[in-house]
Amino acid sequence: MKNRGRFLLILGILLVVIDQVIKVLVKTNMTLGESIPVLGNWFQLLFVENKGMAFGMAFGGVVGKYILTAFRLVLFAALCWWISKLIKRPETVPTGVLVGLTLITAGAFGNIVDCLCYGLVFSESTPSVVASLGSYAPFMQGKVVDMFYFPLWTWPDWVPWLGGHIFFEPVFNFADSCVTCGAIYLILFHWKFFSKE
Repeated sequence: MKNRGRFLLILGILLVVIDQVIKVLVKTNMTLGESIPVLGNWFQLLFVENKGMAFGMAFGGVVGKYILTAFRLVLFAALCWWISKLIKRPETVPTGVLVGLTLITAGAFGNIVDCLCYGLVFSESTPSVVASLGSYAPFMQGKVVDMFYFPLWTWPDWVPWLGGHIFFEPVFNFADSCVTCGAIYLILFHWKFFSKE
């Protein structure tokens, strides 16, 4: 039990550190909207910031931002509590379930850090100025840093509703990937566990 708990804690911390290192490097070295090709036009580092939810979605202005950040904190605390309960049941809870939940929890926390602290720690990013140490927003009003962009192809114009649009338009970050991969992994490989729970 202690070994599983230690492993999950190290995994969670490692994922958050990776997420934050990537975000700080992008925030302090790229101007807003700057793009760096990684694999031609198929994969780019594109620095954007969003005020709200994952994959650039927004939610309700300043008040919505406080509500969303508070909800994230409650969700993070609930996930930590749930994982701590599941760890105590090694004979009935597969390690894979705990790993999937840890991915989701670490991803949620990675974006919480941006919301809570980035407005207090960094200056405003603009299309012409790279951010430095400073302040651009109050507590819980920081913007989430996104950078991974995969414009794999553009739909032909003759395709109904999709014509002319990029196949996968959202720009996202490592934390979003952790949440998404953790959720997909749990759905694909551990749905029986959750149906029993």
